[in-house]
Amino acid sequence: MQSIKSLLAIPFAKSVRKSVLKWVNNPIQTQDKVFQVLIKTASNTQFGIDHKFEEIKTHEDFINRVPVRDYEDLKPYVERVVAGEENILWKGKPIYFAKTSGTTSGAKYIPITKESMPTHVEAARNAILMYIAETGQSKFVDGKMIFLQGSPILKEENGIQLGRLSGIVAHYVPKYLQKNRMPSWETNCIEDWETKVEAIVDETLPEDMTIISGIPSWVQMYFEKIQERTGQKVGDVFKNFNLFIFGGVNYEPYRAKFENLIGRKVDSIELYPASEGFFAYQDKQAEKGMLLQLNSGIFYEFIKAEEFFDDNPKRLTIKDVEVDVNYVMIISTNAGLWAYNIGDTIQFTSVKPYRVIVSGRIKHFISAFGEHVIGKEVEQALQDAILETNVQVSEFTVAPQINPESGLPYHEWFIEF
Repeated sequence: MQSIKSLLAIPFAKSVRKSVLKWVNNPIQTQDKVFQVLIKTASNTQFGIDHKFEEIKTHEDFINRVPVRDYEDLKPYVERVVAGEENILWKGKPIYFAKTSGTTSGAKYIPITKESMPTHVEAARNAILMYIAETGQSKFVDGKMIFLQGSPILKEENGIQLGRLSGIVAHYVPKYLQKNRMPSWETNCIEDWETKVEAIVDETLPEDMTIISGIPSWVQMYFEKIQERTGQKVGDVFKNFNLFIFGGVNYEPYRAKFENLIGRKVDSIELYPASEGFFAYQDKQAEKGMLLQLNSGIFYEFIKAEEFFDDNPKRLTIKDVEVDVNYVMIISTNAGLWAYNIGDTIQFTSVKPYRVIVSGRIKHFISAFGEHVIGKEVEQALQDAILETNVQVSEFTVAPQINPESGLPYHEWFIEF
């Protein structure tokens, strides 16, 4: 028997889908409006003054005044924001910094503003609601849900809280889901991952888990611990577990491994979140790709990956893109990132509506011999091998062997089964 909450979830989901389809069906106008709002709002910031935002009326104006930047290029502005200055990249101060690792000079501080924070929360919520609207399945809202994430403990620097994105988002779980959320706050705050997973297993084993979410490598570790403790498949331990939500990596090379751990197939929703913005989510179970979020305070530009390192590569908007072309995604956001290269490459699987897959990282390619192999091609090769051999893969990496003892150079794979 369904609860009132699960029954009400279906009309609510259909209402949200209706509002989503309004911008989905007007993509060019939606992005134009986002662009104009961003430029107008930031025209009196230091960045806006430096780049003469008051003179920007068109995308061409923007290209002429705002070059593509990565974090290192934008860092002088970010450092001023971190130091507590106002109106630098966006009006006022950010409410959070998402702290991430990665650059040659150490941690990155990605601003999150009062305008951008709701888009992270709404996109995650809408991914689930679009699934409900499509499938009519809503009973899972009565069960327990776990989102494997970083610690929600935040630190403060010059009056601005900072932490991992997943930890920040943990503070925004809707009230109607808080009773269903796992793990407990105390367990979620455990820093050591091994200790945390053991505690999560302790808490979740007696519960009716219906949604499990997280980066596949984290979830795999959790599933393996469940199996070690019980000697059973995850799907037998949690009989009502029917929805897996994931992001961060391509799931396909791991699908067979997960289906073996679970013991049956379950529906899944792929997300494309990042500290810089929540870019896309899977909106259809049978369709390849994730729906690009065009109405979330993000203006998108795209540069063909093959042209990216050329002088003055062409910067395209969504109206110019084609399917199956590898693009570097450039974003300008209501968190104060401007013509910002996040480093990801994407491909459009559809332009009606605009759906994307993540094809790799612009720095992650092998071209020791002029072969220009991108991440997506590596993953596809592995997936083909998995289907041919019926094996299950846990982790993998590949690198060029330039000077073998004999024979021609080749790509060397290390695969954990």
